[in-house]
Amino acid sequence: MGSMGFGGANQKNREWRRASFLPALFAFLVVITAGLVLDRQADTINQERVRAEVLGRISVIRAKLEGHVASNVQLVRGLVSVISTEPDMNQARFEALVDNLFEADSQLRSVAAAPDLVIRMTYPLKGNEKAIGLDYRQTPNQWDAVQQVLFTGKMVLAGPVDLVQGGQGFVGRFPVYTTEDGWRKFWGVVSAVIDTDRLYKDSGLYDASVADLDISITGQDSLGRHGKLFYGESLGGRQPVLANVTLPSGSWQIAAVPRDGWYSGTTGQWLMRAAIIFAGCLILLPFIIAGRMISQRHDYIGLLRMREAALTQQTQRLNLALETSKVGLWELDLASGEEVWDARTNEIYGMSGDAGGRTHDHWQKVVHPEDQARAEAEFRQSIVNGRYESDYRVILPDGTLRHIRSIAVLAEASGEVQRVMGINWDVTADVALNEDLRRAKALTEARNSELEAARVRIEHNALHDSLTGLPNRRYLDEMLRGNAAGGFDASGTIALLHIDLDRFKQINDTLGHAAGDAMLIHASKVLRDTCRDTDFVARIGGDEFVVVSSNSHGEEGLARLAGRLVEAMRKPVMHEGHECRFGVSVGIATGMVPAIDVEQLLINADIALYRAKDRGRNRFEFFSAALQAEVINTKRVADEILNSLENHDFIAYYQPQFCAKTLDVVGVEALARWRHPTLGLCAPDSFMEIAEELSVVAAIDHAILQQGLQDLERWDRLGLHVPRVSVNVSQRRLHDENLVTALREMDLPEGRIAFELVESIYLDESDGVIAWNIDQIKALGIDVEIDDFGTGYASIVSLQKLHPRRLKVDRQLVDPIIREPGQRRLVASIVDIGKAMGIEIVAEGVESMEHAKILRDLGCDILQGYAFAKPMSRDALEAFLAEQSWRHAS
Repeated sequence: MGSMGFGGANQKNREWRRASFLPALFAFLVVITAGLVLDRQADTINQERVRAEVLGRISVIRAKLEGHVASNVQLVRGLVSVISTEPDMNQARFEALVDNLFEADSQLRSVAAAPDLVIRMTYPLKGNEKAIGLDYRQTPNQWDAVQQVLFTGKMVLAGPVDLVQGGQGFVGRFPVYTTEDGWRKFWGVVSAVIDTDRLYKDSGLYDASVADLDISITGQDSLGRHGKLFYGESLGGRQPVLANVTLPSGSWQIAAVPRDGWYSGTTGQWLMRAAIIFAGCLILLPFIIAGRMISQRHDYIGLLRMREAALTQQTQRLNLALETSKVGLWELDLASGEEVWDARTNEIYGMSGDAGGRTHDHWQKVVHPEDQARAEAEFRQSIVNGRYESDYRVILPDGTLRHIRSIAVLAEASGEVQRVMGINWDVTADVALNEDLRRAKALTEARNSELEAARVRIEHNALHDSLTGLPNRRYLDEMLRGNAAGGFDASGTIALLHIDLDRFKQINDTLGHAAGDAMLIHASKVLRDTCRDTDFVARIGGDEFVVVSSNSHGEEGLARLAGRLVEAMRKPVMHEGHECRFGVSVGIATGMVPAIDVEQLLINADIALYRAKDRGRNRFEFFSAALQAEVINTKRVADEILNSLENHDFIAYYQPQFCAKTLDVVGVEALARWRHPTLGLCAPDSFMEIAEELSVVAAIDHAILQQGLQDLERWDRLGLHVPRVSVNVSQRRLHDENLVTALREMDLPEGRIAFELVESIYLDESDGVIAWNIDQIKALGIDVEIDDFGTGYASIVSLQKLHPRRLKVDRQLVDPIIREPGQRRLVASIVDIGKAMGIEIVAEGVESMEHAKILRDLGCDILQGYAFAKPMSRDALEAFLAEQSWRHAS
């Protein structure tokens, strides 16, 4: 009883202490809490004010940065627009345009233009000379940025980067596109450097107004907050205010904090904090002593509670594990045969949890009939070994099928009956997942088979022509490279037959593309049937084919093969009731190991094909050293012609024309001569054929016309009477739709320029461009003359339609008139035709004074030939006109 009384007193004492301690503790907490809330509010308001002020100051910097960068980019965009309309501008024009940009209030440091990704122009040129010729594709540290411009088609701003000429800059690269025939074409890249120091200074980063702030900028290469820091130091741990700078491509992020840190409070705040702490201490101090006295008792009670909590926690963990794993527990008494199932086991087998005791029969009733014998045998056999494990199916009362996995062990304790303790869990989902995986694997294998078949089809399509089914150019190149070392079919040689269909274009144009496709299919079949089974036949584009063979039978064997191909292709082909005929031209080239250059072999076969076409088509030609030398010489002459056009080496030589009656000079014919750098003066027969192939005859004609106009003005100033200059005009130039516009810009003197046209030009009455140009030429006051008349097929009707000012009788008709009366009567007939139509007659090729006398008597108006003067330079002509020596000779 005494101990019980003592215990009751202690209990009351503890309750009293707790009752007196709680109000004091509550008061202390109220004071502290209220003080903290007030202090927190004051500090928050003060920091928000300071942060708003800092944000406002860096917002000004952000706006200036955006404005300056945008204005610089806009300046360069204007330059890009000009270049897209003037893609062929030179350095001087470029400097004039960029100089205007630098005069503006900008931060630009330099601008460079790179057509075809090679820098050709820069401003300022001084100090940047080494940049000229820089190929971005060969410059790794810049190629990535240029590639981004190519892929996106937009301006890319990179930097800051260290510049070779010193300092740092931001580099903006702009793509330039031009328009050709309605298509947008990539021209190149324009790069502009913005000076970093000038940009920072002009944007206010160096102003005294922000000297009390620590400022940083991130976003190198316009990557925003994900980019690298490029200005200032990192402010990540100092709670900076942030502002995003929006750029034409990407962004930067500005961060700023006060250099002395955020202002955390005022003097009043610190006094209030001290008062709060002091009041709390006064309230709390009396209870510290009492708390210490009862702490030991509390420690003991706490230890007991910890042990109780640990036991509870272990129990909860076990229950949680069983619940999470959805495992059912069961136990079997081997002596009585009684079983104990928990609620989860009953649920797994589809039975209620309150059905009372269980026996082995309950289990057997739910096991799938097909699995009963196996599951029972496994159970009996496994128990003997002390461990049981089995997978089987069960059928629930509602017909649901489940897959169950059971694991059990034999438990034997000394003096106790044997028991089997086990667990069950539902693995239906796992079985279904495995089945799905098996089906997915089978489906994947089937799809892989389909993909492999598709890959084979794609690879075949990539290497074969879709129309004819023959290998294409890519397949040909791969095959040749693979056989370059050992020759075709390991023969040590490679023979190429380059085949082009003759007259294929006429069939395609007249009967349509369907007929053209049918001819190509027919040609491919003929090639396969005519060539050997071991030969490689490919279509390399259009109406061109290549046959690859070996040279094992020598050139005779290749000639026989080419001959069979030419003969087979001559046979007519019927298409929708139309008989189609075409032939082939074949160029043959061979090579032998070890020096087989397949690229050169293709070129050689193409050269031989060109020779076959040049010699009349429907034949074959072998490539030879002589043919190669001719091609090389032709290329050399072509290069020299192009260089001479740039260097103005085509000059005019003049042959005077004389009145047949008075022998006065009535004009000169301007003849083209080539002032070759090594061969000297060359006549047209040495270069005109190649000039025709290069399509530069019109340019030569234009150069001679310009020289004739300049010399005509010179002779007028010198007082030399040259009434007219005749120049030759090629058929190609008469096809130029801009010819008349160009002539109008030249301010030609009316009646003092004559264009000599060859007789064949005006035979094509269907050519509207030529007819229109001739009418406009005559309207400009330019005389039209027919050169080499009598050697072609001009009709009287054609002369009436054209009505030229003069006819020039060809020298082939003039030369025999001394000894052949019939030829003299022919010339007389031409003169009579001209007189009847009001056309002046010019006789060229007058070699003697006897020719001159006969032609005068026949009625010719003008004489031209070596009897009076040969073609001569301008200076020689001026001396000739001054001396009047032809009058004495006559």
